[in-house]
Amino acid sequence: MFGGLRGNRTKRLQRTSPLAAVQTPPDAGVLSCRVLDPVDEPVTNAEFTVTDTLGRTVVSGGVDPYGSFVTAVPAGEYRVAVSAEGFMPYRAVAQVAENSLASLGDVTLQVARPPELPAPGDWEIEPTHSSIAFTARHIGLARIHGRFNSFAGAVRIADPMERSALHIVIDAATIDTGVRMRDDHLRSADFLDVLSFPTLEFYGDRFAYRGGARWAVTGALSLHGVTRTVTLDTEYLGLGNGMEGEVRAACRATTELHRDDFTVSWQTMLARGIAVVGPSIRVDLDVQIVPKG
Repeated sequence: MFGGLRGNRTKRLQRTSPLAAVQTPPDAGVLSCRVLDPVDEPVTNAEFTVTDTLGRTVVSGGVDPYGSFVTAVPAGEYRVAVSAEGFMPYRAVAQVAENSLASLGDVTLQVARPPELPAPGDWEIEPTHSSIAFTARHIGLARIHGRFNSFAGAVRIADPMERSALHIVIDAATIDTGVRMRDDHLRSADFLDVLSFPTLEFYGDRFAYRGGARWAVTGALSLHGVTRTVTLDTEYLGLGNGMEGEVRAACRATTELHRDDFTVSWQTMLARGIAVVGPSIRVDLDVQIVPKG
């Protein structure tokens, strides 16, 4: 009788324990954390990585809308790294025991200092250390990776930065996916039609600060005789010095284009039985700029 009462009491305790809602194997425990900013608000874009003592990633992911994560891991010692755009990273060591909760509690991330901006004035893209690449789907299956081998650009840095402007000109005929037959087809009237439209041009004149090192650069892209508004999601990487001591600034930017927006007809291609590049294309820019002249 008393044994039965003790058993029922144990079951009630288990149902109300912090681990009641988490299914864990016998040799595992639970690791948890809540990520906050300096004013105690959840950092909802935070990401975490848990590695073992050999540096191998055990689990990684994002926090929930309350800034928290809860994960089951085998019992042992772990390194926990928490990061979020605009904040300094956080690292800690956690010891997880079997059938127990190892909580790091509330972790406060400190705001990161944004990288120093380039000085106002005229800058130009240094093509040797820059690239304009793209990724597309082949009939919705394998990815096609390519790049443009010839381009030029200039940036006028203003004070404030939000009034800056960017102009990039790309030689359409230099498209390169590593397959000559495919590249010739992409240059043809079916796609870029480089004889009629020898260049792609982007002129961006709206710089919007998004926090941390993130900027949005919005402007007009002219491709295949059509001009559309495009926004580059940009990460500013800061300033550095080249081999000869020259000042350089660098950034990475991405955007997604839809070929139908630029009258490169996907339906016509399908009607002819030619399916080379999918309807949407991701563009990735890695750019270094140097003072003009």
